[in-house]
Amino acid sequence: MNQMDIQVVQNEDQLKDAYKVRKIVFIEEQGVSPDLEMDEHDSSATHFVGYKNGIPVAASRLRYLDQYGKLERICVLKEERNHHYGQQMIQAMEEVIRENQYRKSKLNAQTHAEGFYQSLGYKTISDEFMDAGIPHVTMVKTLKTN
Repeated sequence: MNQMDIQVVQNEDQLKDAYKVRKIVFIEEQGVSPDLEMDEHDSSATHFVGYKNGIPVAASRLRYLDQYGKLERICVLKEERNHHYGQQMIQAMEEVIRENQYRKSKLNAQTHAEGFYQSLGYKTISDEFMDAGIPHVTMVKTLKTN
């Protein structure tokens, strides 16, 4: 499996790299409005960026809501998919959630990715709903303690 260098964003350059990946995937590829993609939660979220040979290829953000670590904006550049990078991003995020003493994670998955998240232990708990014009479902997972 190809390993990515996943960083919890600590500086402006890393944040720009994360936003660049999100812009390519969500705004350019999926047609999400920039106003919806870059929202008021970006300023308070923990951001992640994944690098392959120093190039940003994946991004995500993490927020804490109620008793959940909420995984959001998980994306991998189209040409870098099918290398398990999405799985690596989720595992890195789950590790940070555990480090912060949370035991449950939650995400809103695009329905085409529901099977991917199920393979990582997530269970669907909602009916399908639309977000930014894309069908989604809410999924949750109880994290094992290390």
